[in-house]
Amino acid sequence: MPMFHAVVWLDHHSAQVLQFDADQVQSQTVKSHSHPTRQHGSEVRDQHEFYAQVCAALAGITEVLVTGGNTGLADFKHYVDKHAPALAPRVVAYEPVDHPSEKQLVALARGYFLKSDRMAGLPTPTST
Repeated sequence: MPMFHAVVWLDHHSAQVLQFDADQVQSQTVKSHSHPTRQHGSEVRDQHEFYAQVCAALAGITEVLVTGGNTGLADFKHYVDKHAPALAPRVVAYEPVDHPSEKQLVALARGYFLKSDRMAGLPTPTST
């Protein structure tokens, strides 16, 4: 069951997708599968397949914070803008961060969304 918020940490080889609410965190890892060939553009095709899998993992999430290294963020943002325009407005920010632990990543995202929701005047989802 999709949750309201998610945070993603990604590079060019893997992505950690953490969906969370006030009480729980669901983790999913998406890995890139490279198929080494001599064909021109095969690395780009592999990257597109990987990013498509990350986007699929974010289906149904209302707000997404994407984190990672600068190059990975830029490449993923370009992919989303060009190939997944339905996801683009749900990505609230692209934040560069090093390799955080899962707990650090969730804490960063919870703080980010709390501040973002308050600034927008939105009610913060709470557990019942």
